[in-house]
This record gives sequence, C-alpha cells and structure tokens, in this order.
Amino acid sequence: MRDSGVGAAGVPLIGQLHFGREDAERDVTEGLLLRGGFRPNAAYRAALSGRKMLIIGRKGSGKSAICMQLMAGDAWAHGGGKVLVTPDEAAGEEIRRFELQGLPGDSAKALIWRYVFAVHAARCIVAHAKGMHGSGHKVDSVKALARFLKQNDESADGAPGGGRLVEWLASAARGLQTSLSLEAFGVRASVDLAQSPSEGARAARQLEVVEQGVAQAFAELGCDGSAHPPLLLMVDQLEQIWSAEPDSNAMVIGLLLAAKHATSRYGRAVRFLLFLRADIYDSLSFGEGDKFHGDELRIAWSEQALGELALARARASVGQELTEEQLWKELFPPTVCGEETAGYLFRHCLPRPRDAIQFLNACLETAWLENEQERITEADVRQAGRQFSAWKLKDLSSEYLVAHPFLKHLFPLFQNSGYVVTRATLARRFEVAAESLRRGFPAYVDALTLPGVIDVLYAVGFLGVRRGNGVVFAGADDLPVQPHETEFHIHPCFRAALGATSAIDLRRFEPQLVHARVVQGSYGQLDHGLTTPDRDERLLRQLARSCHSILSQAERAVSLTPDVRDEITTQITRVLDDVNRIPAGAAGSLDIDVDDYLLRTAHYFNALAVQLITGGLAESSGAADIVHRIEEEARRLVRQAGGSYGSSGDSSGA
Repeated sequence: MRDSGVGAAGVPLIGQLHFGREDAERDVTEGLLLRGGFRPNAAYRAALSGRKMLIIGRKGSGKSAICMQLMAGDAWAHGGGKVLVTPDEAAGEEIRRFELQGLPGDSAKALIWRYVFAVHAARCIVAHAKGMHGSGHKVDSVKALARFLKQNDESADGAPGGGRLVEWLASAARGLQTSLSLEAFGVRASVDLAQSPSEGARAARQLEVVEQGVAQAFAELGCDGSAHPPLLLMVDQLEQIWSAEPDSNAMVIGLLLAAKHATSRYGRAVRFLLFLRADIYDSLSFGEGDKFHGDELRIAWSEQALGELALARARASVGQELTEEQLWKELFPPTVCGEETAGYLFRHCLPRPRDAIQFLNACLETAWLENEQERITEADVRQAGRQFSAWKLKDLSSEYLVAHPFLKHLFPLFQNSGYVVTRATLARRFEVAAESLRRGFPAYVDALTLPGVIDVLYAVGFLGVRRGNGVVFAGADDLPVQPHETEFHIHPCFRAALGATSAIDLRRFEPQLVHARVVQGSYGQLDHGLTTPDRDERLLRQLARSCHSILSQAERAVSLTPDVRDEITTQITRVLDDVNRIPAGAAGSLDIDVDDYLLRTAHYFNALAVQLITGGLAESSGAADIVHRIEEEARRLVRQAGGSYGSSGDSSGA
C-alpha cells in the first residue's frame, strides 16, 4: 500500500479520487457503477431474487442504478434474456391518449401495457428458441409467435416494429382499437371476434389470444423459470412521461395492473420489475391498490450505508485498497464543526446516493481544483456545503415541480431565521403569504392551508418533526405529521441556502466593551457619584447569579430541543463571561457604570424572552420555564439597578 497521500505515477490520491456520476446511465458508461462502485442493498437483492416487483424510491435513491446493474450483470447470461422499457415523452403521449370504448381509462391503458409485455416476450422466445434450444424454433407454438410478429410488423430481431418505441406503440394502439392479425393462432378476427359487445371487449379478447400463445410457447420450450433464469422485463424512468394529470395516473395504474396480470399469466417464465418514483406511486388511488403492498419495496439509505457506498466508490476510483481511516481521517478532515466528517456529510444531504455523491465530489473539487490542495480541509467541506445547499434547494423545487408547483414559493417563509420552527410561528408567516399563494396557484387551494403546507414540506423532506427527544424526517417514519405536533426542523441540507444556520434566531449578546478595557488596562479614577465599589460588586454578583439561574433552568429543560437549549446557553454564557472579565472591585476604575450595565443586560434578557415567545417556542413546557426565568431575572436586575436608566433607586450604598 502506497502512502495514503500519493497514488500511481506520483499523482496525489486526491487527483485520482472520484465518487462517480450522479445518474446511473452515465455512471455505467464513464463512471464507477460497474467497476466496484455499486453497493448491493435490500432493493437489489429483492429484485434479483424476484421477491418484489415494485422498487419504489425518491429521485436519486438508486432505482436506475439497480436497473443498470441488472442489465449489465451476468445473472441472466444463460437465461431467458433481459428487456428494459424506458418510454420517452412521445411514447408516453401515445399511452396517455389510448382509449377503448367500454373500458375505464386505467383498464384500457392496462391492455396496451399487456400488449407491450406480450410482444417483448414473444420476440425473446423466438430469439431464445433459435439460440439456446437448437430446433426449438420448429416448435409449433414458437413458429406461431414468429408468424404473429411478422404479420403485425413486429420484428423478431432488433427494436419492436423495426423502429422507435413511439411508432410501435402507435401501431399497437391501432391494432387493439381495430383488429390485430391473429391468423397465426388460428383466429380470424373479423369472424371469431365479431360478437364482442364493445371495442374494449374485442381488444381484451384479442390480447388473450396473444398471451395464450406466449404462455404456450414458454411451456412447450420448458422455459418455466426452473431450467434457467426467467425473462426479466423491466420498466424504468416513468417520471419522464408523468404529469400528475388523470391520464398520467391512469397510465401508471394501467402499468401496475398489466404487470400483475402478466405475472399470473406467464408464471415463473417472466419476472417483472417496475421502478417507480415514490411521489408518483404515492399519488395513485385505485381500487386494487391494496393488492400491491406485498410487491412493494421502498429504497431506504442509512448514514452507514451511504458511508459504505462512498468507500466502495473511492476504492474503485483510485484502484487500491483504501481504508476507512485513510478516507475519513487523511483525505478528508477527521471532523467538521466538531462532528465526525462522515456523519456530518451524510447528515447534511438527503439520504440517497445522488446527493451523497454530489456533496462528496463538491468537497473534492473544492480542495483539489479550486484550492489546489492534496487533502480536503474543514474549510473546503464548509465551502462546498454552501454551494451544495443552494443546489439542493433548487433541485427540491424542480423534483416536485409537477406535483407541487408552489413549493419554491414556500421557501421564503424560512429564510434568515432559525431552523427550528413552531406551528404557531409558521402559521403567522403563512398567513401573510397565503392570499398571494392561492392567487398564484388556484388549482392547489386545497393544499395551500397551514396543515396542507406542513404535510407537503414534511413529505418532500424539507421539514422534520420533533418526536420525543429526536427529529424525524420523511422516510425514517411512515407516520405523517400529527395535529398535536408543534415543532419542526428544517433539514440540515437546506439550512445554509436559507441562512438558517442556528437553531433559533436569537439576538447575539455583544460584550459591553469590558474585554477591551480589561486588556488595555484602562484603569482610571472616575466617580459617578451614584455608586460605591461595594455596591458595584454586589450588583455584578447578582448579574452573575442571574446568568447561572437561567443556565440551570436551561439544563433542566430536558423536553427542549438540544440545539435550541445550546443556542440559549451560548448567549447567556457570553453574558456571564463578560461579567467575569471585570476584576473584583475594578468596575469604577474601568469606567463601567454598573447600573447602566445591569439595565442594558436586563433589556437584552427581555429581548431574548420576546424572541422565544414570538418564535412560538414558549409553547413547549421546557422553553416556557426558561422564558419565565429569563423574565424574572430581568425584573430582578432592573429592581437592583433602580428601575430606570440614570437612577440607582438605592441610596444606601449597601
């Protein structure tokens, strides 16, 4: 193993390091996906084994990577073949427009999907019989399929229809709406199907004839999934043709119904895999939806899994056995903002490979290309993090542009404030913007209510909800936001772009020139005529006790969000540190008017209490107790200092 900082030919490792491409299609051709950069997960294993038919995940979660890995892998090298269907917009338009008299939209679209599957299966059977079964192409059922393909202008070799998918689908649609050539199966459509009561019934009967011919060929060849792997038929990238309109939803529902039907029709001879984006699948509502739960598998990524993926890709890129120690403590800094680097990185991106790859590459390029360094520093990670956060905020609105076109107009509600937001605070902010939002998006007025907005922001991963002592984001918990839940957190991924980098928007305590005077030794003789050294010392001790009282109350507030408690503690500690810098008995010689000092600090305490109240945090018992203690200590300081600026209210000097 070479020195961790130097790679082949003396090139620094950071110059060879790369975490791959963000999209699986390019990652196959020029990236790391097939060079050890793919990490098998539960979804991949379920797809490979045939346990699940629906692989569901958010954009960038790795659906297409699984698809590409299956297409490129050798598990089906001696089996029934692999087919990947990725319809483009033109092909999608053909499916969306397809209708049959006598059938509802999703049932009609299920028929065209079934025809897609049947023709792909027929083509694969004919090719498979020639290539692997010797004289298998002479089997009657196989010959019938070959004739059917020829009679309907479906090429047994190459692309369906001998051309683009859209042209093939257009031809298929016309055939189902009128009549297919079924003479190869001994059926004369004009005679044998004449009694069909409707266009939809006639199309269904035609399709049953084709599917029966396909199933018979599988059976006669003995290709039932036991002698060799089945035909693998996959559909991916439906998001390219989905538009959240009823006909788009019917198109996806039709796909699900067709796959379910074809699975039972062809048995173990064909395995179907449908890769669907989670927001598309979750938007569907149809009577048979409950029948698909057993077929579903949702892709989920933990921080540990993302770390393993990052290490695998790092090793694949440098061509040598990097250790975790070398990656996370030598090439990357050991910690960022006091947190272990891997944990920091993966906590600040949505839990999916695409985001992790983008953030890691951004850190790498900031250090190596921009700053010309051979190791990534904490400053590089923080610099890259700001850019990454801006990307992700923009990407989030683009990802949900179809389903929630108003999403980016909600982001200003969270700009330049704390990342902990209560329901009450959000209600006040939303009330100001609600009329404008509803005017701009009249078709979405039902969603543009406070509960609706919270549900959307939680579902897309922008907001997490406080539950117990933790914060839960969508994907980690299937439970939606409950009406009684009042505290929400902006995901760390988006905080830098929004300027929401602290838990609450608390005014920072600024020391009252005490430190400078102590350092400079600005001791002098000054008599305000209002205070005495003993009284000054007593007032300062009271101020220190007030700080300790507030800090103690904060420490006991176990129900308060730790980040909020830390922010309050930080500011009160700054006050205490400022007080402790004043040497005993030296307030007068440092030209510090102690009465004025206490009144200004009391004013700061009151401002903190107001911020906590207006921020809605006083709704929680822990924060309410802290607010009460801060207000109480502010009143005590005002009484001790005389109640107003310029008057001590205490002539005794005691």
